[in-house]
Amino acid sequence: MIGVYDFNGHYEWTFAWLEAEGGPPLLREYWDVAIHQDSQSHAAELIRQKGFAGMQEYWGHTLNQEGGTHATTATESVFRIDMHDCPSKGFLMRNQLQQHRDYCDHCIGWIGPLLRRAGFVIDHQHNHCGQCWWEMRRATDAAPPSRPGEVTGARDVRLRPDWKPKGAALDTYSRANDPASKHSQQE
Repeated sequence: MIGVYDFNGHYEWTFAWLEAEGGPPLLREYWDVAIHQDSQSHAAELIRQKGFAGMQEYWGHTLNQEGGTHATTATESVFRIDMHDCPSKGFLMRNQLQQHRDYCDHCIGWIGPLLRRAGFVIDHQHNHCGQCWWEMRRATDAAPPSRPGEVTGARDVRLRPDWKPKGAALDTYSRANDPASKHSQQE
């Protein structure tokens, strides 16, 4: 059995290999089928049944178990995650294990289809440095993403001085459920 840190390196390598073998469609299919529909089917069921409360139950437990530094916030209209220090991306960066062009895309790769089927959309950004934020809303809610600090106060990752490193690209998803729907902006 491999440990969680070894797993991250193999996982990331697998993403690069799948994309090299079958292109982005094969990789997206892997994220949807192998992660969303198989290994995380319990999350899908919990969120379909309980909505925001299911998100809080799932990510409240899972993110605490994985480590790192994060904050979750639930309101009646949004569930928000602020990841200040992603343990898996941090491990990859510390150990120079960067085979795939964007390891962070795997999260929306499985969470996006799961939430689409449950009736939710995602606003999300990641900075490729182990930091990201997520806002999940009902697909019928046309509200824009919150302004920095609006929902989570000082816990908002966008308020960190290192959120926008010089020369780094921020990948942004707006009302998305598909990893192909991102746009990047250079800082």
